[in-house]
Amino acid sequence: MNWRTEKNQTSLKYFNLLGFSEGRAMLSALMAIIYAMILLGNLAIFSIIRVDSNLQTPMYFFLGNLSMLDICYSTVTLPAMLFNSITRNRRISFESCFAQVYFFVSFGGSECLLLAAMAYDRYVAICNPLRYPIIMNKNICSYLVTASLFCGFSNSVLHTSVTSKLTYCVSRNLNHFFCDVPPLLKVACADTHSSQVLLYIVGVFLAIIPFGFVIVSYARIISTILKITSAAGRQKAFSTCSSHLIIVTVFYVTGYFNYIGPTPRDTFDIIRLAPMLYSVLTPLFNPVIYCLRNKEVKRALKKVLFESKFKISH
Repeated sequence: MNWRTEKNQTSLKYFNLLGFSEGRAMLSALMAIIYAMILLGNLAIFSIIRVDSNLQTPMYFFLGNLSMLDICYSTVTLPAMLFNSITRNRRISFESCFAQVYFFVSFGGSECLLLAAMAYDRYVAICNPLRYPIIMNKNICSYLVTASLFCGFSNSVLHTSVTSKLTYCVSRNLNHFFCDVPPLLKVACADTHSSQVLLYIVGVFLAIIPFGFVIVSYARIISTILKITSAAGRQKAFSTCSSHLIIVTVFYVTGYFNYIGPTPRDTFDIIRLAPMLYSVLTPLFNPVIYCLRNKEVKRALKKVLFESKFKISH
């Protein structure tokens, strides 16, 4: 490293986020609405699962943890994006940028594995219902959630430490709405080959393999459902799993594109769109899909609202 490069690296105190180029007022309003909906929707699901005794099952245990992950996941990026859009300040400090990377990658990696655990739960419930209470007992469910969080946060420590030690001396402009590993690698003036290889390897273990596991699980589930003679039974089984499959597909496909799939031909807007889809739309539609497609959650929600209305009236 020559003297100029070292000087530029040591003087690096901030990055410029170029994601906010136009339509700031509309974007700010949209982000505020989306973030409020994410908080209210996921908090509602988490609270209902906690207070309703009929929802104390493995499926809803995982759903409650997924709701909390979605809240944390969106909180890492959306408030900062909203603040930068309102204040017209594109700068983010070096320390804040990598703190954002750490928590964003942590929650994202944890959700990848948690979604796979939820697919396994549905597989056991439908394909092996008699042994379901034994296999998916409380300890196993807790272990699966804990393992998902441990792997997600451990992976983030690795990525954040490696990326933060790179030399950033050519450009401080990140073509992104928030700090993430791929845009940071693009503005590093050091050799990022090893970091790219690490990104691909981890992507295989945290995204491709879990997604493959989910696909296999649902293939077995669909095969079992088709053998059910009762039309009502088939409809109930499909209704239980379809919402989860929608969330999983959006999350994994857009996440894969962001970290592994972009090509030099992809435009700036497409590259920015992918992380917005899995970091915003997934937490947004998770409570909507589960509430509208799940009779037990709707029943519990109506019960809570009725009791609240009854207490207010008296």
